[in-house]
Amino acid sequence: MFAAILGICIYKVNSKLSKSSVVSFFVTIGSIYLLKSYIAARAQLVTFICFILLLYNIERFLENKKIRYAVCILLLHILIANLHVAVWPFTFVIYLPYIAEYLMCEVIEFFIYDKLRQKLIKDKITTLDKKIRKRGSNKELEEKKALQEKKLELIKQKNIRIKEQREEDLKNAYKIRMEKNTNARWLILILVIALLTGFLTPLGTVPYTYTYLTLQGNTMSNINEHLPLTLADNNPILCTIVIFIILIAFTKVRIKASDLFFLVGLSYLMFISRRQTSMFALLGTVVLSRLFVQLIEIYTKEKVEVFTKSIINKFTVFVIIAAVLIYSVENFNTHRRHRDINPSTYPIEAADWILENLDVNNIKLYNEYNYGSYLLFRGIPVFVDSRADLYTPEFNAPNGRISQGKTIFNDFLDSSNIGRYYGDVFEEYGITHLILYKSSKMNMLIEKADSEKYDLIYSDDNFVIYEILDK
Repeated sequence: MFAAILGICIYKVNSKLSKSSVVSFFVTIGSIYLLKSYIAARAQLVTFICFILLLYNIERFLENKKIRYAVCILLLHILIANLHVAVWPFTFVIYLPYIAEYLMCEVIEFFIYDKLRQKLIKDKITTLDKKIRKRGSNKELEEKKALQEKKLELIKQKNIRIKEQREEDLKNAYKIRMEKNTNARWLILILVIALLTGFLTPLGTVPYTYTYLTLQGNTMSNINEHLPLTLADNNPILCTIVIFIILIAFTKVRIKASDLFFLVGLSYLMFISRRQTSMFALLGTVVLSRLFVQLIEIYTKEKVEVFTKSIINKFTVFVIIAAVLIYSVENFNTHRRHRDINPSTYPIEAADWILENLDVNNIKLYNEYNYGSYLLFRGIPVFVDSRADLYTPEFNAPNGRISQGKTIFNDFLDSSNIGRYYGDVFEEYGITHLILYKSSKMNMLIEKADSEKYDLIYSDDNFVIYEILDK
């Protein structure tokens, strides 16, 4: 249901911002395809919806500065801070391209229009006015004032010519369009207010410290989704980047400076962490839609509304609906033939056995990373699970002293990779029972060299459970 809502939101946002329902439809299909591995029962699926709506409200606010969009922006910040605190800091990244474009325009205009010199001349004129009023009529002062006024007028006339030339250059810009939007000043104010929304949670200062503490730990270098993106391993993203390059470099389309900043920023984040491919696929759709709409209008010589009407008819609608239905039915039949949860990956039968035969409230279970979340889902306390950050010293520090924090995630990595004797880890944490993949290194060593210390109390095709014997 949330995936369907997400798809509808992506389509509606792109449709309203690009003014083309056809382009938005195909871009949305592509976006959902890129996001398919992120369609899971996790908080991110809800926050994806919030992110695309946040982008929409920022764009609309910049367009007309209506207060309702500002209110929606702040409400979305509060929602994200409460629903998925780990990505709350990312919300502020969305503002940066628009603010950067505005600040660049301000800096350029400051020097082009000689604003500093104008300010100094106006100050001199004001000072001379005060002296004239104080001393009365004074020919020398009035001559100086007239000279300064003449200089100011010359600068103004020069700036009028520069402005006209710049407007002409803007219309005929080769690749990048830079437009100054004064509403961005108010967007900066909204950004400042939004920075305070992290306090509107029951978590105290966690929204402000979570990302920092996560970056201090070592999970970023050990969790697959946090590792840098390798394009050779991700053909869909590679093709998407190629499409962007072709549109920008080899066609007549012109990209807005804020869109270019947005695209470059999302790409940079994606190459740092492959997890951010989701944000590239989600938020990059707006840029892609705008470029395609421009392409259509340039090469068909028609407005996109006219082009849309010319290709949308009963036949094309029928073909699209038929294709979607056929694909959906095929997908449904494929998934219906398989179990929802793979028993070779998750300990389904082993979890049943634990709940029936062990007192889960009075044992300390050692488990492996990949299926910790499933055990929690079944109500079985775990040693570690896929929320890796929460098992680092930064989040397990007594009295805030990180140096004394529990290194649970590190201890799991070291023991599972046999970089540290697992028996010492079990003793340190008071472990009473183990659940392991049958093919794991640890199980192999226990079977071959350490079996006298462990009692095998359960075994199936994929998992084993041991009880640690008292010494």
